[in-house]
Order: sequence, then C-alpha cells, then structure tokens
Amino acid sequence: MRAPRSLPPVRTAELLTEAFGRIQGLVHRAVDGLSAELLAGRVDPAANSIAWLVWHLTRIQDDHVAGVAGTPQAYTELGWAKRLGLPFPDTEIGYGQTSEEVGQVRVDSGDLLTGYYDAVHERTLGYLRGLSDEDLDRVVDRSWDPPVTLGVRLVSVLSDDLQHAGQAAYVRGVLERG
Repeated sequence: MRAPRSLPPVRTAELLTEAFGRIQGLVHRAVDGLSAELLAGRVDPAANSIAWLVWHLTRIQDDHVAGVAGTPQAYTELGWAKRLGLPFPDTEIGYGQTSEEVGQVRVDSGDLLTGYYDAVHERTLGYLRGLSDEDLDRVVDRSWDPPVTLGVRLVSVLSDDLQHAGQAAYVRGVLERG
C-alpha cells in the first residue's frame, strides 16, 4: 500500500481564485445564448433583469477590486462604459438604483455583458495572484466600525457576485419557461 501523497497547503490567493472562477462560469451560464429581449426581461415590473444583475455584479467587482488594487476600472479604461452605452454616469455601479433605472439596462447581446465580466475577471485574477496571506489583514476602508480589511472586502464581493449570479440564473429559468 502506498503512503498518502502529501499536498501543499492551499494559499488564500488560490482559494480566492477558485471562488472567483466559479462566478465566471455562473455568469456565462446565465447569459449565453439569450436574446436582447430575454436579457432585459423581468419576472414582474419591479424585478431585476438578467442584464441588470450581471452588469451590477460586474460593476461591483470592477469597482471594489480596482479600489483595493489601486488601479483604474476596466469599465472606463478598457472602454466598456462606451460599448455598453448605458444612460448612467461612468461611476454608477447600480447600488440603490430604482426600478426605472434597472429597466434602462439594455444590451444588444449577452456577449457585451460576458465580455465586460471576463475583462474584470482577468484583472481580478491578476490582482489575486500577487496577494500573500498577510495582505488580507490590510485595512482598506475605515468608514465602517470595525474597519474593513482586504479579506473582508474580497469576501463581500464574492458574496454579492454569487447572489446576483444565482438570481440571474433563476430569472433565466423563469423567463425561458414563461
């Protein structure tokens, strides 16, 4: 009988990379192959659309990761704001938007949404690769009590993104059955 193979310990950056990778798959499954009509569809007049959910979760990830990394956002630097052509300031991330504003998130193709998400995802992975476990204790936001550390901020982004990606998948299922 062979002795069990010893695996190296998992670094936090590797764990976070795995978690963010799962979001990418969820986003693609929620969006791929949908028409502009289904992307903008809502299960009721006040509900979020798939397009809004994916745009919002991507804006949150782009904004928050760029903020802690000290880099520009892909939304503006890589021209995604212009390509998506939404009627909001480039600083808008969707937090607290009204039902009317949610309805204004319309795209011609899901490829625009997944293209923007993939660009943000690549930047996120690049940032995560350079993290050490000790980096996660760095305070990144003192406006909260207790102050927010990098680790807490990244988990917050993961949580928000997973929830919205799941919501988008649910909305897709409802709309495709309807």
